[in-house]
Amino acid sequence: MADHLAAPTPLEEHRRLAVFAGEWAGEEMVYPSRWTAGGPATSHVVARVDLNGFYLIQDARQMRDGKEAFATHGVFTYDRDDRTYKLFWHDSLGYYSPAPASGAWIGNKLTLVRGSLRGNARHVYEVVDDNNYTMKIQFSPDAEGWADVLTGTYRRIH
Repeated sequence: MADHLAAPTPLEEHRRLAVFAGEWAGEEMVYPSRWTAGGPATSHVVARVDLNGFYLIQDARQMRDGKEAFATHGVFTYDRDDRTYKLFWHDSLGYYSPAPASGAWIGNKLTLVRGSLRGNARHVYEVVDDNNYTMKIQFSPDAEGWADVLTGTYRRIH
């Protein structure tokens, strides 16, 4: 008889998120929006697998014109019940989403979408190789026509 009290263990889907663990230097382009003027930025990203391997916890600090312009705290996981990846996103604009972004991997690309009363956000992470990935955040009022908010390329700091 199986031990029903045994703690679950991370699945391969959880382990797949480890590709983003580490320290990263980013070159970003911020697009003009109602929140900010557009322009180039750099970012420093630190991510770790934690809590028994179930979560990837990511903190990023974006610099523009020599000062911090934006910061984020993301918590990624795999939901074994609905079989989708989840992203819980918090940022220095004070926005708190009522629900996590949800999505899946297709090839080397993880796409996560969340909706709110403000509209829809889509995060697309593409693994280039062990030391590089790209990311874009897009916005859409109707989840059909997407506009870039931020694009970036990130290289691992060794």
